[in-house]
Amino acid sequence: MESIKKTCTFFSLLCALAVSGVFASCADRKVDIDPNNPDILYMGRILRTDSTAPTFTYPGTTAMLNFSGTGIAMKSNPGAGQFMVEIDSLAPFKINFTDKDSIITLADSLAPGNHSLRVAYAVEGYEKHPEFRGFIINGPDAAILPAPERPALKMEFIGNSITCGYGTEADSAQVHFSYDTENHTLGYAYRTARALNADFNIVARSGIGMYRSYGGPLEGTPEQRMPGEYDRTLLYNPDHIWNHSSFHPDIICINLGTNDTSLDTYDISLFETAYNKFLVHLHMLHPDAKIVLLTGSMLHGKQLEDVKSALDRLAADRQWAYRFDMSEQTGELGYGADYHPSSAQAAKNSEELTAYLRTII
Repeated sequence: MESIKKTCTFFSLLCALAVSGVFASCADRKVDIDPNNPDILYMGRILRTDSTAPTFTYPGTTAMLNFSGTGIAMKSNPGAGQFMVEIDSLAPFKINFTDKDSIITLADSLAPGNHSLRVAYAVEGYEKHPEFRGFIINGPDAAILPAPERPALKMEFIGNSITCGYGTEADSAQVHFSYDTENHTLGYAYRTARALNADFNIVARSGIGMYRSYGGPLEGTPEQRMPGEYDRTLLYNPDHIWNHSSFHPDIICINLGTNDTSLDTYDISLFETAYNKFLVHLHMLHPDAKIVLLTGSMLHGKQLEDVKSALDRLAADRQWAYRFDMSEQTGELGYGADYHPSSAQAAKNSEELTAYLRTII
């Protein structure tokens, strides 16, 4: 009888120690969250098949979830690249899936209780083939909670390096492109979508144009331009056609023309013809969308005037087409890599565009 009492006392002591945290690991558990769990809210163009994890190429592609627990880790494919992470109201931070990383701890000492997570792809992934492979939640109360509510407003941004956030983390125009200084979440498009609390898609690639890509021949580059890529789920991959009926934006913002007019050698009539054809296609796909024709901050002088004039003509007599010019960069707010918009310039352009879009929503 005495031995039974001692045994009971011993186990009672263990339970008390576990509750007090001395043996906290005894109470911890791990919950593996499948990437196709319906309580994960995704934004962006994502390829989903029965045999592969959710795959994407465009910057800004986002996963959001609510969870309870004290820690969370993210799974992706090695070499997937950089993501920006937001947990609750804490400051965003960047993670990088190198060729050696497949699981990265995002937090390991959160207060017990409910939390929110937002993960956005920070770079262009057409070379990296990034995937969302799921999450691991830790803690005594580890669990995924009901998904965040999807925003009602839907937006799509179509553009080039300015839309991608090329060089926004660089502190000098003399810095050349690298994924380490590209951060889409510091660009005008992501900031605008967040300011308007929108569900959004990004269809953008550095160097791309409406009728020709950067430095291309005067007659254009038909194999590498936005109209040829827009109907694809993954950039430069013709095998998977995007289902436009799955996402009908209320607002479409197009920021193209900088690469079309690059190096002072361009044919503005070819640009306008290609743009007009693309607008017809967009309006056919999304007849209720308001389409905003933008000029970006890197256009100056004759190129800017030529593009403005073309866009003014294209928007005229189309009730669903709108025009807005973002401020030119002057250097006063610094430059990003290769004279691209700095983070401060992108913030200014986002504030301008957000204010304008509020007037037409």
